[in-house]
Amino acid sequence: MNATLITQLILVVMTVYIVVIFGRDLIIHRKNLHDGNPIITGLIGFVTNFFDALGIGSYAPTTMFLKLTKSLKNDKLLPGTLTVACSIPVLVEAFLYIKSVQVEGTTLLSMVVAAVLGSFFGSKVVSRLDEKKIQVAMGIALGITAILMILSATGVTAALGAGNTAMGLHGWKLWFSCFVNFILGGLMTAGIGLYAPCLALVYLMGMNPLVTFPIMMASCAALMPVAAREFIKKNEYARMPSIAITIGGCIGVFVAVTFVKSMNLTMLTWLVIIVMIYTSILMLVEGLRKFKSQAKTKN
Repeated sequence: MNATLITQLILVVMTVYIVVIFGRDLIIHRKNLHDGNPIITGLIGFVTNFFDALGIGSYAPTTMFLKLTKSLKNDKLLPGTLTVACSIPVLVEAFLYIKSVQVEGTTLLSMVVAAVLGSFFGSKVVSRLDEKKIQVAMGIALGITAILMILSATGVTAALGAGNTAMGLHGWKLWFSCFVNFILGGLMTAGIGLYAPCLALVYLMGMNPLVTFPIMMASCAALMPVAAREFIKKNEYARMPSIAITIGGCIGVFVAVTFVKSMNLTMLTWLVIIVMIYTSILMLVEGLRKFKSQAKTKN
């Protein structure tokens, strides 16, 4: 059995798992599904998961749109709704990218397992870290990487990114990438997204940017159903918005993956740069906002 098939089997197990626990909860509470407009939340799911499949991430834009449309009655349900609603679309992303993008199975499986282990064993440690410092540091690192990629894409620095055609990693590069993905898996438990840092990592290791998509999607897809279980168990998510976002999100993913596959390497590189700049600004703004808020509290 090859490594790619093992990865797919892991995702199949996670898919069955989330469908069973999500579906069972919906059946039990079938008379209590009315929360929010399913058409509006379905459209939100389509748009945000379309961009999620491009590597931009869905949590931040989904949060924004849910608040703007007042689709949730209680903000306490927001984390659970995001996790439950986006689990299946991200699993769909992972399946589609693994099927359509050539990536070495050993690299894929190793980095996915590293991210999963990071989320399990790193959660206790990461939860004690200063989130705002992590966000600022990550924002700066992504910003620097984006600048280096721009210099490479415009021909200013020919060395960086030259030969970004590899479909897998070997030796110290694989070990280093697994170590970093382990950390990124742990950081996800603190709300720090994995997508953009993983994009930066794979690019700097000399791999084709397109290869990042199955790696980062599968990493997240293997983590989210487990996290979703806790929210479902505690009844801390909005059911109707989750259903609508799941359906709309899966459709958005199909459209986006087709779009990404048709891109040439130059266009894809610039897409990655845009994702990194966007995420860098988002992290810096959020981290600095928390620093400012903490300073006001002390005063």
